[in-house]
Amino acid sequence: MTEFTIPGLSEKEGAEVADLLQKQLSTYNDLHLTLKHIHWNVVGPNFIGVHEMIDPQVELVRKFADEAAERIATLGKSPQGTPGAIIKDRTWDDYSVGRDNVQAHLAALDLVYNGVIEDTRKAIHRISELDPVTENILEEHAAELEKFQWFVRAHLENAGGKLAHEGKSTERSAASTARRKAGAGTKS
Repeated sequence: MTEFTIPGLSEKEGAEVADLLQKQLSTYNDLHLTLKHIHWNVVGPNFIGVHEMIDPQVELVRKFADEAAERIATLGKSPQGTPGAIIKDRTWDDYSVGRDNVQAHLAALDLVYNGVIEDTRKAIHRISELDPVTENILEEHAAELEKFQWFVRAHLENAGGKLAHEGKSTERSAASTARRKAGAGTKS
């Protein structure tokens, strides 16, 4: 077991930052797999645009995972990038939408981004008291995740600024509502 951390942090502080980053690492690993699942399972009109929009998101989220893992190692801990680590760290359910249309997947993905961004902001808040370098890393991640969510929401928003799945709290209900509204035309 490593008994060091970066200069300026106590071993206890370094361990706490590493633990918070481990949860981010698991979140990012889960998110990039979820994004690939969507990439493979999205169908219907606008398929190719969304299919191609997802891959750059996957690549950047993989980069976030790598940055989190490398920071954990820098802090003197061992990053865990295994499926078991994802499951252990999970506070969310597995992505629940299979083969479905663009609107259904994007509505469900919007809720995924809600959770990821909320958790990232909580981690930033706690880490800000301990390590400004790690805080900066996570702030950069949050900004990109928020931009990705904007891309997703642009497909779901009507001219009045309402999301197709407004008020829904589960992926399945968001997907179902967005699918139904897409099938009804552009009324909303």
